[in-house]
Amino acid sequence: MKIKIPKVTSNFYFISAALLLVWMVFFDSNDLLTQYQRTKKINDLEDKKEFYQAKITEVQKDREELLSDDELLEKYAREKYLMRKKNEDLYIVVED
Repeated sequence: MKIKIPKVTSNFYFISAALLLVWMVFFDSNDLLTQYQRTKKINDLEDKKEFYQAKITEVQKDREELLSDDELLEKYAREKYLMRKKNEDLYIVVED
């Protein structure tokens, strides 16, 4: 039993195109797997960029509020940085 190979496959241009396609898909530095990984990384970085931009706007809003209100600034300094006045005692309560 003979296997019939289509005549098109013995064409020089078909063989060249097939080899080029195989090379581009598997062996090239920009192969499909690399392209997929890069696309995934770009999407992850864009998500992180959106997250950090939202954080930046939130911090800028908090900063404006702190700089405009002295009482709020004092409260923030006491809570965040454990600052105190000279004649005060500071007690830190740690909850389990």
